[in-house]
Amino acid sequence: MCGIAGWVSYGTDLTQRREVVDAMTATMACRGPDDSGTWVRPNVALGHRRLAIIDLPGGRQPMAEAGLAAMVYSGEAYNFTELREELLKRGHKFETDSDTEVVLHGYLEWGDEVVDHLNGMYAFAIWDERDEKLVMIRDRMGIKPFYYYPTPDGVLFGSEPKAILANPLARKVVDTDGLRELMSMTKTPGWSLWKGMHEVGPGTIVTVDRSGIRTRTYWKLDAKQHTDDQETTVERVRELMTDIVHRQLIADVPRCVLLSGGLDSSAVTGLAAARLAEQGERLRTFSVDFQGQEENFQPDEVRDTPDSPYIRDVARLVGSDHKDVVLNPAELSDPEVRRKVLTARDIPAGLGDMDTSLYLLFKAIRAESTVALSGESADEVFGGYRWFHDEAAVNSGTFPWLAFQMGLTSERGALLRGEVQEKLDLPGYIADQYATAVAQVEHLDGESEQDRKMRTVCNLHLSRFVRMLLDRKDRASMAVGLEVRVPFCDHRLVEYVYNTPWSLKTFDGREKSLLRHATEHVLPTSVRDRVKSPYPSTQDPGYAAALQQQAKEALTERDNPVFDLVDRDWLHRMSEVDPATMPSAQRSGIDRALDLYHWFDLYRPELRLD
Repeated sequence: MCGIAGWVSYGTDLTQRREVVDAMTATMACRGPDDSGTWVRPNVALGHRRLAIIDLPGGRQPMAEAGLAAMVYSGEAYNFTELREELLKRGHKFETDSDTEVVLHGYLEWGDEVVDHLNGMYAFAIWDERDEKLVMIRDRMGIKPFYYYPTPDGVLFGSEPKAILANPLARKVVDTDGLRELMSMTKTPGWSLWKGMHEVGPGTIVTVDRSGIRTRTYWKLDAKQHTDDQETTVERVRELMTDIVHRQLIADVPRCVLLSGGLDSSAVTGLAAARLAEQGERLRTFSVDFQGQEENFQPDEVRDTPDSPYIRDVARLVGSDHKDVVLNPAELSDPEVRRKVLTARDIPAGLGDMDTSLYLLFKAIRAESTVALSGESADEVFGGYRWFHDEAAVNSGTFPWLAFQMGLTSERGALLRGEVQEKLDLPGYIADQYATAVAQVEHLDGESEQDRKMRTVCNLHLSRFVRMLLDRKDRASMAVGLEVRVPFCDHRLVEYVYNTPWSLKTFDGREKSLLRHATEHVLPTSVRDRVKSPYPSTQDPGYAAALQQQAKEALTERDNPVFDLVDRDWLHRMSEVDPATMPSAQRSGIDRALDLYHWFDLYRPELRLD
């Protein structure tokens, strides 16, 4: 796991601009605290920050084969051992035990078709000296972030926008289109908040040479006939999950699992604990909680129960070495923590305590582990969110997560000034994005109306919604030098479950039927029967009160540029609401306003709302 950056210029001698590439690379020191390196030639400069996970002494980057190619690589190839054996048989010789060298030699053997041989999460760039071209490749599900910025004579690229923005050729411009997506939560493919910058799409190869920039999609969600019966399907999911978790436990550094007490993380925990027990090891698990949450918990629109009792049941069953990271309102609302999260994410996402608590959880974990496995993405793969099972949301004619009324998605544009709302036209933008997304879903001939509808819903979550969450998790974890792996994003599992009919996904009348039955052998009964509960959020009114005080302080700044976007009167009204009874949508709105306030100070963007 690492941070990568680079610059291709066919009109500039980059050997004279090494300091710029060094500056780009340095912005991602947190992603790679263990090592730094650059590789510079007249038309290309590559930068790398390393978090050492496999072959600690031998995996230094940039990695080059003289006269052939050089590479900077972020991520993990979980099948690198098998690939190494295949490449050895084809005559390749290796100097290290790292997966990085395997991927580089895979490119030398198969060109960009190396992607067809990889299982993992990755974003990497290869400078092919033979053809003077840059090849940028991102994993199938978009687990690892990757951005690029075309220039008049080449391209800039980086794991994060901040690396690109450190180059003087990149402008910190945010226009109407950038703000529309920021406020709408539709995750338009290829979107970046910054004008002129693009995301390398998941499952995509971007090639840059003297003739320009070209893209090729090498993987997408295809509709295929599912022929396995229920018993066979459950068994196949069990086999896949077991193999995936075993592969993703491979590391030369301490590992752990993020345990929330839900079905997803508990399944990963159970499988991981069993595997490590075979090797004579005890699994470490970590959870986040809030002071007084269990004692004072109140059910809300998406959470029926607190997490703590279920976490204890899992830890007791598998015998893990468990630790709770318990946070209070002061820690969650600390402006400095918010600014660290904003710096990590580069965008004012407005997720409030769900972002700050994740960052603080990862910071605590990093003191004891370097790799963590997560249950992220199971809901998108298996159909777990409540809105999958809400007829009104499914039939709403828009993205189900926006139709389902909850604080995070309701009234997202309410904090904006009236003229800004008019310019953005969020309802129109969301409608256009929904129509575009639905039109791209492939269906099978003869598919029932129910299966067509639910395939569409599943596709929207796998092609859009999950990518927001994956980006959030990567940025928060890498901000503290922690590698988080996501077993449920293994493309073999995604492809298989995506094509199972909805009746199979819900065969026991519950959400995530396939996962529940495939992993019940490693679950306590309480978790097996638990209703879906998402990532926790504090219910302490002290958090809302702290936000209100910070909002009042911001309101005293008459000329702050944040008020070019945020409605002062709205923010003033929200700062006067009783924090004990404040609706979650209003609290989320204050969080978004404060994110924007600090983001303007940190990034000094140039707004162009034409």
